[in-house]
Formats: sequence, structure tokens, C-alpha cells
Amino acid sequence: MDFYAKIYYEYYHGEKLDLDNPGKYVEKLQWLKVYFHPPILNQLVDKYAVREYVKERIGEKFLNKLYQVCSDFETINFEKLPDRFVVKGTHGSNMHMIVKDKETLNKRKLKFNVWKWKRKNLYFHSGQEWAYKNVKPRLVIEKYMEDKNGELLDFKLFCFNGSAKFIQVHKWHLGNKCLAHYDLNWKKMEVTSQDMKNYPGEIRKPEKLKQMIELASILSEKLPFVRVDLYEVDGKVFFGELTFYPSDARKNFYPEDFNQKVANYLVLPELPKGSNEIVNL
Repeated sequence: MDFYAKIYYEYYHGEKLDLDNPGKYVEKLQWLKVYFHPPILNQLVDKYAVREYVKERIGEKFLNKLYQVCSDFETINFEKLPDRFVVKGTHGSNMHMIVKDKETLNKRKLKFNVWKWKRKNLYFHSGQEWAYKNVKPRLVIEKYMEDKNGELLDFKLFCFNGSAKFIQVHKWHLGNKCLAHYDLNWKKMEVTSQDMKNYPGEIRKPEKLKQMIELASILSEKLPFVRVDLYEVDGKVFFGELTFYPSDARKNFYPEDFNQKVANYLVLPELPKGSNEIVNL
């Protein structure tokens, strides 16, 4: 696995990967892919199985309403679904389809998307994201959420050993998904990432910011790094997902001094003597 990680890293970053002494943020994420393998990670990235973890750690009230869990497209019971809902693949990222009107749903398109999702494993077909290696492909169908402004802001809290350090917000603007970065006091930071444009304006401070930070800290306890994604809908916080390798460890932050600050936040655990992986938290 370390051999593939080195090839993958050099392809995207144009330099050698130093797994013996990783110093950069994306290097450390690659290190976690190769060596950090507690089995609980398989549960935490599974969009159905993680619900039990969330329920135990912070409570069921922070979970979005679940309508159905299905093995494939053919087992979806459309008659029992409301007019609006969201279909998600449990075993990866960017596997979702938003349905705002069941009557006009293109079922053929949904069936094709589900077929594509089930053929994909983010360990075997992408950047060897270990946490997804043994996740069972399923579908979850959840309540469609939006706030009183008709949008759903995605608050992504970057957490290190149980401590949230900053928040990345995703917001649609002029037909494009944009991002912004805020510190824990909701001061906008002059920071960007490679994958999206920066949102030009200010994003409203969430009513439950303090609670979000507290919840993210609980959910990230004992984990060297995890991004905790949360939503706020009309003053109520909902859990989104847990992400261990944002952008598949391909994207840096800018400016470079902030990128290095993030790397410094990520303190890697030590490998047990005589072992080439970590299996316990």
C-alpha cells in the first residue's frame, strides 16, 4: 500500500512522498491511509452505520430523518417516500441525488447512478482510502433539508485529536459551489483550497456555533484527524458525515503558512513496535 501511496502522491504533487518523516498536511493524510487502520473507521465513514456512533456519542436528535435503507435501486419503495428526499450511497463520497419532486424524478437516471455507485470502492478504485475498504454498498434515503432561506450550508469542522481548529463552509453562489474559511470565533480567514473558488462575501454566523464546536469535539475524540460535517437548519444542528481524507488527500490549503499550520495540528500517532499498522485508538 505504501508503494501505491508514493506513486499517487508524486503524480498529484510532483514530489516524493516521505512516509518516514511526513511534514506536510497532505503527506500526513497519506500516512494515515497507509498506517492508521482501526476497524471503527469502516463504521464511521459508512453513512448508515455511523448513525449508531452518532446516537451513542451525542444523541439521536442530531440525526437527519431516515426514510429507508436499501440494498439497491430495485428495493426502494417509492410509494412510501415523500415528495422530496435525498438518496445517498453509504460507501463513498459524492454519491448522492437530491429529489425535490418525486413525480418528475428521472428513475432511469437514479438507477444508473446507483449502478455506478455500487461499482465504486474508494479503496480499490481511487486513492486507496483505507476507511472505505470494507464498507458494504447500500443506499440510505433521508429527509430533504433546507433552511428558511431555501439553502443548506455545509459546515465542515477540521478536528485534531478531539479539538476543532477551523471551519470550512460550502455555499452555492451564482451556480457554483464556493467555500469560505472561518476561525472558531467566526472571523473570516484569508484562506483557500485548490478544489473550489472562495465565496466573496460574508456567511452568516450559525446560531448554534458553540454547540457545533462541542459536538465536533465529542465525535472526533481519540482520532488524530477527522473532518466533522454538520448542518444547521433553522437553529437546529444536524450531523452530516465524517471524512478522514478530504479531497482524497490531493488538495493543499493556501497560503502556505496556513497549510503548514494545519500540518502542525495533525500529530500522527506512533506505530506499535514491530507492527506496520495501527489498529487500536
